[in-house]
Amino acid sequence: MPEIVTLHVPFRIVKRGGRKEMQMPEGATQPRRTDSTLVKALARAFRWKRMLGSGEFASIAELAEHEGIAPSYMTRVLRLTLLAPDIVEAILDGRKGPNVTLARMLEPFPLDWWEQRAARA
Repeated sequence: MPEIVTLHVPFRIVKRGGRKEMQMPEGATQPRRTDSTLVKALARAFRWKRMLGSGEFASIAELAEHEGIAPSYMTRVLRLTLLAPDIVEAILDGRKGPNVTLARMLEPFPLDWWEQRAARA
């Protein structure tokens, strides 16, 4: 049995959103990768929603001041709690499409879950 094994894997490096990623040949399965920035934003959004819902903070402005961020940014992040559950699950599982980025998700999106799914496709 040889001590050295050489493995050739065809791939190419592509730039996507300022980051370099490996692109596998067509037909090859790619590992799921979660977008940690987007996952963190989702976690913050649901945490903030819970804090507002519990009465811990009376307003978004009060909570934003406590967190040290702009109320307008907090409002955009809080909108993530309005995403369809299956879209949130896909983001958390790393099954989201390449167009689903935090910057894109902070843009206005439809409130209707069917329209969200159609826009995401």
